[in-house]
Amino acid sequence: MNLHTHLEGWVRPTTAAELARSAGVAEPVEGWEGVLRMRAPGSLTQYLAHVAAAYPLLGSYEALARVAREAVEDAAADGTAFLELRAGPTTHVRDDFPLDSVVSAMCEGMADGVASTGMPTVLVLAMLREFDEDAALRLTESALRHRDDGVTAVDLAGDERQFPDLFPFVRAFATARDAGLGVTAHAAEAGAASAAREAHELLGVCRIGHGSRVALDPDLMSWAAAIGLCFEVCPTSNVLTGAVPHLSAHPLQPMLAAGARVVLGDDDPVTTGAPLSEERRVLEEEMGLSRADLVAMSEAALEVAFCDEPTREDLRRRTKDEWL
Repeated sequence: MNLHTHLEGWVRPTTAAELARSAGVAEPVEGWEGVLRMRAPGSLTQYLAHVAAAYPLLGSYEALARVAREAVEDAAADGTAFLELRAGPTTHVRDDFPLDSVVSAMCEGMADGVASTGMPTVLVLAMLREFDEDAALRLTESALRHRDDGVTAVDLAGDERQFPDLFPFVRAFATARDAGLGVTAHAAEAGAASAAREAHELLGVCRIGHGSRVALDPDLMSWAAAIGLCFEVCPTSNVLTGAVPHLSAHPLQPMLAAGARVVLGDDDPVTTGAPLSEERRVLEEEMGLSRADLVAMSEAALEVAFCDEPTREDLRRRTKDEWL
């Protein structure tokens, strides 16, 4: 199960080239694969620049629907059993392409991918940290209008160091929670460990995107485990963004040892070159996780996934104690 992956990080280089030609966008000197892929560790800001290289190509209904469909198809081909596809729709708004149309395009493409693959998939809409309160509320309202089309949760993403303030998002997250949407937030990835606690206390989230720095604070780690906070980890991405210096220093095992819930994602597989199957290999072969650890992650994923109960029970029946 893939519980942390971004639509904008699934743009195939070949698709980027075709969309660029249609939109009249010049091809980068290094080619689309070169500009979309990050090959050496750097910072979160550098990482996000690679993801954002595709943004000029996603300003139409047809382009976004295509990329969403291909993301579902590629995840299914990689062996994924269930996909939470998150996306930042406001990034793709244009004068002739309003927010609700952007979200509709994502939902339509996702539905087409589900129809062709049979893989259950939901959409998580991400607010960006540079939003003001009104923009955050508008995104939550759009999410609610599209809940029958597959939107099940909202997220907070973006550059944590440049935009650490969570107060503009308090009302939007409260509105989402009160309406029954799931809530998660990127936190303690580039910022301080305490950012995870702030996200829980201010936004009401019980899932944290990455949260790598929490393991640096044993007391905070114990608190997170005690309240059942769940960490969505993406090891290859965490190395590339500088959240951890190398895989051997990744906090996943200390998180599990502390009793915290941990689930796996691949973040932006075109950017990292590591789809979920590769992240699973990394856990087993490079990080040395035990079978018990892997089963615990699978069980956590089944518990916290932003899906309806029939989907959860179907996944449970099909997989039992298998690692998804």
